[in-house]
Order: sequence, then C-alpha cells, then structure tokens
Amino acid sequence: MSIIRNLASTILALVGVLILVCEARFLRVTPGFVQTKGTELVLNGSPFLINGFNSYWMMNMAADPNQRYKVSNVFREASAAGLTVCRTWAFSDGTNQSLQISPGLYNEFVFQALDFVIAEATKYGVRLILSLVNNYNDFGGRPQYVQWAKTRGIPINSNDDFYTNRVIKAYYKAHVKRVLTRINTITKKAYKDDPTIMAWELINEPRCEVDYSGKTINAWVQEMAPYVKSIDQNHLLEVGMEGFYGDSIPDRKQYNPGFQVGTDFVSNNLIQEIDFATIHAYPDNWLNGQNDTVQMTFMQRWMTSHWEDSRTILKKPLVFTEFGKSNKDPGYSIQARDSFMSVVYSSIYNLAQNGGTFAGGLVWQLLDEGMDPYDDGYEIVLTQNTTTCSVISQQSSKMIALEHSLSIPHGSN
Repeated sequence: MSIIRNLASTILALVGVLILVCEARFLRVTPGFVQTKGTELVLNGSPFLINGFNSYWMMNMAADPNQRYKVSNVFREASAAGLTVCRTWAFSDGTNQSLQISPGLYNEFVFQALDFVIAEATKYGVRLILSLVNNYNDFGGRPQYVQWAKTRGIPINSNDDFYTNRVIKAYYKAHVKRVLTRINTITKKAYKDDPTIMAWELINEPRCEVDYSGKTINAWVQEMAPYVKSIDQNHLLEVGMEGFYGDSIPDRKQYNPGFQVGTDFVSNNLIQEIDFATIHAYPDNWLNGQNDTVQMTFMQRWMTSHWEDSRTILKKPLVFTEFGKSNKDPGYSIQARDSFMSVVYSSIYNLAQNGGTFAGGLVWQLLDEGMDPYDDGYEIVLTQNTTTCSVISQQSSKMIALEHSLSIPHGSN
C-alpha cells in the first residue's frame, strides 16, 4: 500500500513538473515591452540582443485552416534554434481574401489569422516586428492604396502620390489605427498592449522614384510616426528602410550600391518618434554579376557605415532586418550560403560586442516543409537545411551569451 502511495505521489509530482514546464513553454515571452536606452535595445532594464528571422507569409498561411499548422511549426523550430524575433506582415490589401478588402473594410477571418500568429509567437517565446504596408504590389501594398484613390476619381500622377496625397494618407492612417487597436480574439489583448509585439514598421522598403533625395519620404515619416505614437506609446517604431543614403550627407552616398531609391538613412531615422534604425542587404541582387569577394566587401562596408552612423549621428540602435543569399546565384551551394551567413553573423556579433548599437539581425527567410510556392531563392527550412540550422543556432548562442555578459555590472565577478 505504501508503495502504491509513493508511486502515486511520484506520478503527481511528475505531472506537476510537466504542467509547470508546459506553462513555462507557453509564457516564454518575458513580460515587459522591448524599449531603447541610448543606442541599445533593453528589456526590463537589461540588454536585449536579437537573432531573428523573416517569415512574411504567416498571416496568409494562417488564414487557411489546413495550412495553419505550418505557422506553429516554424515558430517551434525557430524557438528551438534560439531565434527570438520574427518579422512578418500585418497587411494584405485589395482582394476578398485580403486583410483589407477596400479602405476600412476588413476580412475578419484574415484578422483572426493574424490573431493566431501573435498568439503562437507568444506560445513559443518569439517577439514580432509587424510591418503595416508594402512598398511593392505584392499583397496590394502602396500601388493598391493609389488604385483605391484612382477608383474614387482622385487625380493621381504616380504611385509615389502614396506619400503626399491627402486621401491616400488618410487610408493608411485608418489602417494603422485599425491594426493597433485590434483586440486579439485569442489572447483578448489589444495589439497595442501586447508585449509579444516588439515593434511596428511603417512600410516595408519604402522607395520613391520622383524624389531620390529622401525628402518626400522624410515628410511622410514625420507625419506618420507621431500618428502611430499617438495611438500606441508602448511599442517601438521603425521605418522599414533598406539603408540607402540620400542627400543629407552627400559623402555617405559612396556606400550605396551605385544607386539611390528615395530614402535618406540619416535624416529619415533622425525623426524623434523613430526608435531604431534598420538596414537590409542583398549584394547578390544589388551587385549582380560581381564576384563573392566584391559582394562581401560591400556587405562589410554597408554594415560598418550604418553602425557608425547609428552610434554617432542617430544615437539609436540598429537592426539588420533582412539579409540572405539566394540559391539562384551562379555557383550557389549550401556551403556558400552557410559561409556567407557565418561572416554576416560574425560581423553582427563583433560590432555588438565592441561598440554596442548593433542589436542583431534577421535572416530572410524561414519556411516550413511543403511551401514551394513561397520559394524565392532565399528560403531556409530548418528541418531540412541542417547545416544552416547549425549556423543559426550557434549565432543564437553567441548573442544570448553576449546579452548575459552585458547584463553583468562592470566590476562583478
């Protein structure tokens, strides 16, 4: 009888431990909002460093009940690899299957898919950067906003009127408000009150063909950034920029890959309500035809120049929010991609370690198995690409260790 009682006690204890483990697993997002302190990201007063990933497709995939499990799979695998931040879209515009069917008209089923993405991120301890509109026509984006205005009979010159037209700007603001004030049907939290969301992004990769100086986009950010902050003071905000230099400091244009796109890394990010700066880099695309050595030299200069400017001029943190190597590149191999990623990761780590400011990077992009329609050349499936997964996991471990070392007060053992 005593043996049975002891066995029962042991089983109850094990069950209790399992419950605690499961609860801990579900509550792995540390309470509190990621904030900035000088040129650093901080969480509850301690340094917050990032090894993260892009999976732009999550809301779209979650809208299909038969495919929703792929969102969970990627969060699970990413979390196991130590990845702590995911960047994904909080937009799709212009069709009946989109989040925003027409200005102010939303598909509740798709919104519930975004609810699911946020809830799953919480479950697996991953924070989110949510982008609010696309520069490109994928998922509607800036061209769709312009088309909506055209349909109303409003005179339009080009898609760049997105940044200046009063009606189009009102459409965008209405979308921002709708998303930020959304009550999650699963967590019951307003998005603006949910610490799983690390930051909002105004627009993915803003570009402006009618004004390469950066001034048109600067005026737009000066209007939209305070608007976001008027609704949500909890979350960080970034523009969504690739990092191209504009006219404010002509000398910095030497670091561009031979062209400008209408942004100005310095002036656009100096706007008070912008909390941290971002860069993207695709030297295999931007310097197409150049050899790997030339491309990697560009990458190192790109990272270092933006790190220096963030540290000394902007005095804000910097996050490398998109980078990758395409399997469509001439001479591509898994080994070449792993080597490329290792060099980028080492540079991120060294800059973060030696001068701060560089808060981390997010590789483009993670997919689950069986997502061939989303292949863009840069896809990584952690369960299939084991060597790449190892490279990613090693970077996660290094960034976590650095984060902990920076948390230790100077002079402590």
